[in-house]
Amino acid sequence: MNRHAFAMQLNPGQQNAYRQTLGKIWPSLTTYLDENQIRNFSIWNAENLIFGYYETSDTFVSDPADPAKTALIREIESTFTWISIPGQDMRLMYHNFGIVRDSKELIRHRMFMTKLKPGCEEEYKSRHDGLIAARGDAIDPGPDSNFSIWSAGGYIFGYDEIDTTMETEQTEEEKATTIAWETRQLEIMDWITNDVDWMTGEHHAASVRLAWHEGK
Repeated sequence: MNRHAFAMQLNPGQQNAYRQTLGKIWPSLTTYLDENQIRNFSIWNAENLIFGYYETSDTFVSDPADPAKTALIREIESTFTWISIPGQDMRLMYHNFGIVRDSKELIRHRMFMTKLKPGCEEEYKSRHDGLIAARGDAIDPGPDSNFSIWSAGGYIFGYDEIDTTMETEQTEEEKATTIAWETRQLEIMDWITNDVDWMTGEHHAASVRLAWHEGK
């Protein structure tokens, strides 16, 4: 399985138009996804940003000139400006795929967005490379799975699937570790979504899943 992501910025005053147009093209879009065996397709919104995530088989080849794909994009592209490059994945900054659950019935989907401060992209990548190195070849059993973080245009976009049957309250030690990690993160980036509001006391937008298609 291959994982893909894309990101856009809504044009001023176009949020309602984007949502309405997405609803209009959704039947044709899901038909296209099924015909190309694209699964777990989701679209998220926070403030004026849009993030999309989807999965394909190892044999899938994206054709930028596909007329069906081109027609779908043409219907909605007046409402946004691309952050990522169309047809190309964003830079993968981190992954912890763990044990991916085929059934999503007991999965809590999480998506977050941040804005990197100038010159901090490589430190962000290095910090997360350290997490991967520390994990080694061990497969994380959960609760996180399919966890990936992408970057484009100075933004960070994270996608995570959390097994709700494995979630537990953080211990005081775990909470202290989280605070230590996020303290430096807050120095190199600005949160757009509300993921660490519990720590900072600030108020940010929640990430909202506008659409999801599990696929065949």
